[in-house]
Amino acid sequence: MSGDSTPRRTDPARRRAASSAREAPATEERDITLRAMRFHALIGILEHERTVRQPIEVDLTVRATSSGGILDYRRLYEVVERVMSAGPIDYLETAADRIIRAAFEDSRIRYARVAIRKPHVALPGPLAYAEVVVRRSRDAAAH
Repeated sequence: MSGDSTPRRTDPARRRAASSAREAPATEERDITLRAMRFHALIGILEHERTVRQPIEVDLTVRATSSGGILDYRRLYEVVERVMSAGPIDYLETAADRIIRAAFEDSRIRYARVAIRKPHVALPGPLAYAEVVVRRSRDAAAH
């Protein structure tokens, strides 16, 4: 009804919601994943694991705020590479913890998840790999 001169009514709750949305923009978060990074590392508690590098596969997922610009993927890769090349490391859990702590050095990162897989594990039967997954939010990292 284009010729109708009746004023349009709008729901007051919708007007308030639209007004507050303009006043306070929502904080955007982004999940970034680097999957299946491959390294040869000194990791394990057995004597040969402390002297012979083994294949290790790492996934790193971080959730970062969009404030402060784009998170450089190379920096995330370098964090993992630095930890994995620093060996010997006793346990996969220790490596995951170090990766998360290093990732949290960037204040934009709010959450991190690390999965580390070790395909050559000294067990008596067939096994594709051993995997450890560690998840942490920034609130938990402060403690």
